Amino acid sequence: MIHVTGPDFVALQVRDLEASRRFYVEQLGLEPAPGSPPDAVVFTTTPIPFAIRLPLVDLDQAERLGWGVALWLNCSDTEGLHARLAAAGVPITQDPVDGAFGRQFGFLDPDGYPITIHQNP
Repeated sequence: MIHVTGPDFVALQVRDLEASRRFYVEQLGLEPAPGSPPDAVVFTTTPIPFAIRLPLVDLDQAERLGWGVALWLNCSDTEGLHARLAAAGVPITQDPVDGAFGRQFGFLDPDGYPITIHQNP
């Protein structure tokens, strides 16, 4: 019997791989994994690997990237990360609030993908 167990890998297609790599490393503190393919950057996230990659489609044909998809990343200090991103001029889409999955806030990455950061209670 076939059995799908759930998400195993998440990747975003980005316009500028180096600019997005810098954003995710410098602003979110993610660490690139050794041995990423040349057209991608895989980060050492757990429990599910997260990556950015060069696009396989024309991203400019999409009205809004990530529309209808919810990407949540867990963080040990939601308030601290919110303050750092806001100070760096990152577009904040939702200020920190207490939600069903702990303290959370939303922002847009360099390509405009909406991302929610949350801190498990």
